[in-house]
Formats: sequence, C-alpha cells, structure tokens
Amino acid sequence: MSTHTTADDLALAHMALVGYNVTEMLHRVPPSVSRDELASAGYLALVQAARAYDPSTNVPFARYASLRIKGALLDELRSMDWASRGTRRRGRELDQAAERLHATLGRTPTRDELAAALGTDVSTVDATRAAAERRVLSLDLPDSGVAETVRDDQQTPEESLIASERVHWLRTAVDVLPERLRVVVAGLYLEDRTVADVAAELGVTQSRISQLRTEALTLLRDGLNTAFDPDLVPAPERPDGVAERRRQGYFAAIAARAALAPAAPEGTVPTQRPAPAAAPVVRGVA
Repeated sequence: MSTHTTADDLALAHMALVGYNVTEMLHRVPPSVSRDELASAGYLALVQAARAYDPSTNVPFARYASLRIKGALLDELRSMDWASRGTRRRGRELDQAAERLHATLGRTPTRDELAAALGTDVSTVDATRAAAERRVLSLDLPDSGVAETVRDDQQTPEESLIASERVHWLRTAVDVLPERLRVVVAGLYLEDRTVADVAAELGVTQSRISQLRTEALTLLRDGLNTAFDPDLVPAPERPDGVAERRRQGYFAAIAARAALAPAAPEGTVPTQRPAPAAAPVVRGVA
C-alpha cells in the first residue's frame, strides 16, 4: 500500500475532527462567517496533516491533526478580513485618542492634536483615517452614504476567536494548577476572599500566600504563553531540573485538557475545582 493511500485512509477516518473544530469555531465568531469556507480549509489541513504525520513521534494523530486544523481555520478567518491586525489596531487607537481629546477639549480635536496625543505625525494620522475610510467604502452600497454613519466596534472573526480561546485556556490553566496554588488564585481572584482568609484555610502565613500567588501567576502566564506566544516563555535555568520537569508537566496538562474539553461559553470565569473525570492535576510544583 502506498504512503498516500495510507495517509488518505487516515484522513478519512478522522473527518469528524473537521466538523467538530468548525462547529466550535462558529460558536465564537460572527454569523457572517461561512461554514463551507471554513470546512474546506479544515479538510485540506486534515489531508496535509495525514501526509505529514510521523507515527514515531508517539503523538496521537487526532491531537496533531486538530492543531493543524485549528491553525488552518484561523488562517482562513484572517484571509476573510482585508485589513491587517496592525491596521485595525491603529484605527482603534486613533478612535480612542479622538474620544479622549473630545471629552477633554469639548470639541473635535484637530489632526495636529491627534498626532501629538498618539506620539506620531500628521501624515500617519491621515494614513490611518484613509485606511478606515476604505473599509467603510467597501461596505457601502452604490450611491448610498449609510455606511459612512455606521461605526464598526465589533471584533473581527480572528479577534473574537483568539479572545474566546484565551478565556478557554485560562480556565483550563487555573483548573490544573497544583491544589494550593489553585486555592490561592480562586480565593483571591474569583471568590473575592482576603489574604488572611486564604492563609487561615491553608494554615500558612500571609506572606506565604503572597509567595504562592506570585508562583501561581507566573505558572499561569507561562502556561498561556506556551500556547499563544511561545517566544515570551523564558528559557529555564536548569532544563533537566525537577522544577522544570514539573513546569513542563503542567504545560502538558493544560494542553491535554484544553484539547479535550469544549470551550467555555463567552463570559464564564474559571472555576476553583476541576471536573473529576478530566485530565489529572499536576501536583508538587508548590
């Protein structure tokens, strides 16, 4: 049997992964996003993943393919939006600066005032405005000025997905924290408890709670950056040390549970206790 035949069989056996990932994404993006376009990108990514898969890595194909599919879907969402993320960010910064100056001055700010507030020059302000106007004109109907009065404050499909995905991973990262760290984070940030109250529950001093909080926040930050911004994760001082192995175990536990559990509905916050049937909690870091 040829390699391509084997890969195609592997892709056919896992076609449900595409439908699952597309459905999950559609719950978190505007309704204007086309399911068919996302599905096409997902199936192509599945086939490419099957042909590139190396069983000797001991990584389950479903997990490997899901990562490839999610990446392809995100690329497809990005391609649906003409404006780059930088263009949209600069447009939002200009709008926010204009609102602040209007509130302070009691009038519409001038181009020079906007440029000074943003720490840039007038030509950059003009270019940012021109980019925003091109977006409005692309939405406009022939001989109609309706779109010029409409302001788009909604997130782009890409921004909406990333925000929802970060909340999902944050919830997972809190759930798989070692027990003492999870109690500290949940108590201080989710349950509005005092440091003294949490210290009394754990039987430690308040200064120890501060240390545990710092340790927990560092783990959470690095755990999320491992998934979203790997370049921001600091290199370990002792890559083969026990502490680093525990950290890597924690990162792996986040990835495992985040991949298995569905994303939380928008607006939900992390819970203190994980579900009993989920991936095992990493212990021993604290």
